[in-house]
Amino acid sequence: MGKKAKLSNESLLEAIDNLEKGLSAADLGSNLYKVRVQRSGKGKSSGFRTIIVYRSNEKAIFLYGFGKNEKSNINKTELKYFKKLGNDLLALNTEQIADSLKKQILFDLEVSS
Repeated sequence: MGKKAKLSNESLLEAIDNLEKGLSAADLGSNLYKVRVQRSGKGKSSGFRTIIVYRSNEKAIFLYGFGKNEKSNINKTELKYFKKLGNDLLALNTEQIADSLKKQILFDLEVSS
């Protein structure tokens, strides 16, 4: 994204919940989805689009996000790249994911209580 957007973990987790319920999500194939995330204090239509690789009851990994006002959609080259990256990430085992989290290559979403 051109500017850093602060999306709360709660907003991102809500996006996963919506994906699981089939709401606000477009299936891009190869376990890749474009999911709308609402901008703080505004609705989803003026919010962000996120690209998520998702396998039901197993993994959900946010790959990319962009403001609808910054970019209308991803192009074919980006889609191909995200599908490859998503497949590679889904292939990681538990130990590889733990190592990636430790090295801060991947980040876990935690909700503050």
